[in-house]
Amino acid sequence: MSEIKEQVRLSLTRRFGLKTDLEIDNLQKSHGVSVENLIRLDRILSRKSIRKYSKRKINEEIRTLLLACAQSASAKSDLQQYSIIDLSEKAKKESLAKLCDTPWMASAPMLLVFCGDLRRAARLCEMKGYKYSQNTLDSLANSITDSSLAMQSIIMAAEAVGLGCCCISQVRKRLSETADLFNLPQGVFPLVGLAIGWPDEKRDVSQRLPPAVVVHKNEYCDKNLVAEINEYDRRRHEDRPIARQIKTEKYGTKSFYGWSDNTSRRLAEPSELDHLRSFLSSRGFDLS
Repeated sequence: MSEIKEQVRLSLTRRFGLKTDLEIDNLQKSHGVSVENLIRLDRILSRKSIRKYSKRKINEEIRTLLLACAQSASAKSDLQQYSIIDLSEKAKKESLAKLCDTPWMASAPMLLVFCGDLRRAARLCEMKGYKYSQNTLDSLANSITDSSLAMQSIIMAAEAVGLGCCCISQVRKRLSETADLFNLPQGVFPLVGLAIGWPDEKRDVSQRLPPAVVVHKNEYCDKNLVAEINEYDRRRHEDRPIARQIKTEKYGTKSFYGWSDNTSRRLAEPSELDHLRSFLSSRGFDLS
C-alpha cells in the first residue's frame, strides 16, 4: 500500500518537476480510491512516448481488443465522425513512413492512422433520403475531437497491457499522397498516426508545463506566464538539457537554452504542415 502511494507522489513530482502536497491518504480514506485505481492513475502520470519496438508481434486478440477500446471513447452526439486505417501490410507501412520522413514508424507492429470522417454522415443522410446540411467547420472540429478521443482511448488501453505508443503528426506532411495511399474518398482526411508496439527502449518522463499555466480557475488568466515559464525552463533544463540549439544560423547561440527558446524558434518558422486548408477544400470540406 505505502509503495504505490509513494510511487504516485514520485510520478507527480517527475511530471512537473515540482514537489506535490497532494494527500494520497485522503484519496483512499475520504474518496475510496482503491490500490488498483491508484496503479491506473500512476500509469497515466508516468506515461511516455515509445519509438523503438521489439520484434514481438501483437496478436489478433490484443489488436481486436485495443481497437474496440478506441471505439469505446466518447463521441460528440454519438455521431462517431472518424475512421481508423489499420495498417498490416509491410509495403503500406514503409510507404507511409517514407511520406512522413519518419523511418522508425515502419517497424511498429501496429500502425494506425486516425481520420476525420464526414463522408459517413453524408452517406447516412443519402441512405435515408435526406439532404446532408452539416458540412461545416463545426462538424470538422467534431471529427477532429472524435478522432483524438478515440486515439487517447487506445493509447491508455495499449499501455495498460504493457505496450508503448507514439503519436505521429507527420501523416499530414504530404496529405494528398497519404490520402491516395489509403484510397481516402471525399470527406475523409488523415489527421494523426499512432505507432504501437512492445517497448525496446527506456525513456524518461517529459516534464510538463506547471498546472498554474495550463489550468485556469473560472476564467482565463496568464498574468504570471513569464515568471512561470522562466521557472519551468530552469527546472526542465536541470532535469534534461536540450542537446542541440536549432536555427543558430538565424537566431544565434544562447548561453542558456530552455524549452521556451526551442519552442519559440520552432514556432517562428513556417510549418511544413500548413497546407491543410487547401487540401480540405479540394476534398469537399466547406470551410466558409
